[in-house]
Amino acid sequence: MSSLTTLCVDCGGGGIKASVLDAEGSTVSRAVRTSTPYPLPPTKLVDTIEALADQLPRADRVTVGMPGMIRHGVVVSTPHYITRDGPRSRVLPELVDQWARFDMARAVSQRLDAPTLVLNDAEVAGAGVVTGHGLEMIITLGTGLGNAVFDNGVLAPHVEVSQGPVRWGLSYDDYIGEHERLRLGDAHWSRRVRRVVDSLRPMYLWDRLYLGGGNSRRITAAQLTRIGDDVVVVPNEAGMTGGARCWLMAAR
Repeated sequence: MSSLTTLCVDCGGGGIKASVLDAEGSTVSRAVRTSTPYPLPPTKLVDTIEALADQLPRADRVTVGMPGMIRHGVVVSTPHYITRDGPRSRVLPELVDQWARFDMARAVSQRLDAPTLVLNDAEVAGAGVVTGHGLEMIITLGTGLGNAVFDNGVLAPHVEVSQGPVRWGLSYDDYIGEHERLRLGDAHWSRRVRRVVDSLRPMYLWDRLYLGGGNSRRITAAQLTRIGDDVVVVPNEAGMTGGARCWLMAAR
């Protein structure tokens, strides 16, 4: 069991990257990356994952993290991949139909001939950073907002916080996503991040909150000092390194 390697694929709104990890979550190969192609029906995402896998050493198993509500490897909904040109572009009804209840775990497993876990991308990132003690939550900041909750190291049923309303009819995805960061600048955007943390804290009452994703490093020092001692910023690499640890959690 300790010698098993994992192909970890991190599917985002703007890019898809993959690497092979050892059983401890350390990389054993360079990461490869490609831009997320749009429009993106499920079969094209499977094709893209296979093309990345072909550039890497053969792995014993596969972990895929992707945006949206994923249950037991089946896509219930995914916010970005149903659009014509990516986040904030027009939703295509035919893609909504193709993605609904698509068994992504089975499709990838059959294509790569390896056991496969498919989870929400924040769940994979959280697996890479949680201590396993108390109620721990991760929020990932990138194209939009991702989230996952762990209770003593056990992954809780997913709640898609990103689609909840915040202010002015905006969802969390819209309110602190990449589009708004670019529009507002890091200082104003960082204040929004702190407001989101403050609004979620009484709902979850976490013991520890992790802020990850590519944009977590853009939170200004001024806001970090005010955000609370129960909040820790973690590297974006957690979205990859958690891919091996997911299998330990799945075995519980």
